[in-house]
Amino acid sequence: MGLNSNRVENISGNEATIIRVSTTDSTLPPPPLEVHRVCLPPKTTTFQKLKHRLSEIFFPDDPLHRFKNQTSLRKLVLGLQFLFPIFQWAPEYDLRLFRSDVISGLTIASLAIPQGISYAKLANLPPIVGLYSSFVPPLIYSILGSSRHLAVGPVSIASLVMGSMLSETVSYSQEPILYLKLAFTATFFAGLFQASLGLLRLGFVIDFLSKATLVGFMAGAAVIVSLQQLKSLLGIVHFTTKMQFVPVMSSVFKQKDEWSWQSVIMGVGFLIFLLTTRHISIRRPKLFWISAAAPLTSVVLSTILVFLLRSKAHGISIIGHLPKGLNPPSSNMIYLSGPFLALAVKTGIITGILSLTEGIAVGRTFAAMKNYQVDGNKEMMAIGLMNMAGSCSSCFVTTGSFSRSAVNYNAGAQTAISNIVMATAVLVTLLFLMPLFHYTPNVILAAIIITAVIGLIDYQAAFRLWKVDKLDFLACVCSFVGVLFISVPLGLAIAVGVSVFKILLHVTRPNTLALGNIPGTHTYQNLSRYREASRVPSFLILAVESPIYFANSTYLLERIMRWVREEEEWIKENNRSALKCLILDMTAVTSIDTSGIDALVEIRKMVEKKSLKLVLASPVGNVTEKLHKSQTLDSFRLNGLYMTVGEAVANISSLWKCQP
Repeated sequence: MGLNSNRVENISGNEATIIRVSTTDSTLPPPPLEVHRVCLPPKTTTFQKLKHRLSEIFFPDDPLHRFKNQTSLRKLVLGLQFLFPIFQWAPEYDLRLFRSDVISGLTIASLAIPQGISYAKLANLPPIVGLYSSFVPPLIYSILGSSRHLAVGPVSIASLVMGSMLSETVSYSQEPILYLKLAFTATFFAGLFQASLGLLRLGFVIDFLSKATLVGFMAGAAVIVSLQQLKSLLGIVHFTTKMQFVPVMSSVFKQKDEWSWQSVIMGVGFLIFLLTTRHISIRRPKLFWISAAAPLTSVVLSTILVFLLRSKAHGISIIGHLPKGLNPPSSNMIYLSGPFLALAVKTGIITGILSLTEGIAVGRTFAAMKNYQVDGNKEMMAIGLMNMAGSCSSCFVTTGSFSRSAVNYNAGAQTAISNIVMATAVLVTLLFLMPLFHYTPNVILAAIIITAVIGLIDYQAAFRLWKVDKLDFLACVCSFVGVLFISVPLGLAIAVGVSVFKILLHVTRPNTLALGNIPGTHTYQNLSRYREASRVPSFLILAVESPIYFANSTYLLERIMRWVREEEEWIKENNRSALKCLILDMTAVTSIDTSGIDALVEIRKMVEKKSLKLVLASPVGNVTEKLHKSQTLDSFRLNGLYMTVGEAVANISSLWKCQP
């Protein structure tokens, strides 16, 4: 009696080594399904494999493809466009585009000026630093950035994290110069970290901040930021510097004797006004300019009101004197040695990751709306370089703001020139208008901050997480609770830890599924998912939905043998045909290491002790190659390797029928 056998053949010449399925006895009846050969991938050297792997890791987008087959002059032009995206659209820039950019630039300037002052206050920095940070960074980004709609400047989350982390160790009121030095140093290291990620193409580092983590983190941060603004809204003078829910609320009620009715009335009034304009713009996007102009309008009206009532409004604190002039150099204030260097580096890295995540996400969001691409690595370098330059010109951490970018987009921005227009408006303010902000009340800055951060509370996203993935929801809740009750950096660390735990859980405990046949087809699907799928008599077909390596090989061995035991028990209880063959569907096994190979060998030995046959179906190229090199395939040479599950079942069943 002839046997259908699988054998490993080395074919000379340039052809690849293959595993050929051949029929040695033509007298056997043909199987119901044609059996195809399972090929090994073409032979490559270790260096070629390493080169390909590194290319896939660091250059998935093949950034140099446009330079192929180009003249030297064309390569020079493409190189300039690659390094400075402004050269891509500058040759086609015209008056029509400029008109749109001027309108959008002036619109976001009306939002950036009050927000810049407010976010500097949130970071416990002098208000003027917020305006400095709205001037230099946008100019640099307009040359280096690849997004046409990203509006650059200070943002609430990075400001909050910087303020909370630095103030835990250094008092901004008792040691203002040291605090300012550490802020500039943290900004420098944030930029250095961001630019390094872009240069080394290590952007996947920020992917550890999952969507679920950010939803919880931003919601918790928004609540804490809003509660911190009760100091200005209520007119409290002596207030806690801590950023946790319990100390903040305790401080609010302990200082009830300091509450100022003037601050409460003004704060609540303007807060209602700002929230109303925000609601109108959300309901009717064409009226975006209402919410965009509302913060500056509030600043102007409140400043005039306080100026007119300055003799009576003693309970309302004001910003006070703001120096006129351009950004003073601050490179001499960067703190590169001493006991607080580690604090500055840690603060810089954390704020750098958060601002980078926000900036790239915002840029890609609006790029998708206009059907163009944003290069993530270029964005990392652009944001990093602008923060490094900013740290030397009295700026703190900046990135792309969602609120300002949304206004920029709705105002009709066409290119990054809108950032230059905004920076020009800020420049005029710095040079000539600073005295006008002297009587601006702090309470209006608190109202602007609350209005800005309240949009970070995305309860709908949290509800979707609960519906779709409970582990993601757990990460969200841990992040939210951690930020609210422990601290901002520890809350973020807890959330990242939960996300990493989720990854490890999926890696070390992968899914295994029992497959059944869809009647009338050669398709095999999950028995518990498809009611029409039915068990194939004498076969146990399992799908492994993960690479097999050291972290999960022992688990898979134990889980597969448990499947075998449970199948045998089910057969005995239901009086079905005895189990003869175990088929492993390897379609989703994208990789395998030596521990995984050893596990397969051990599984084969254990099932053979039970008089069962182990068959591998649909192995991918590199898995087949490793099994071949380890000589493990030799043990599968007799009908042990098939291209599909359907071919395996059909061919093995036909062989059983031919046996006497």
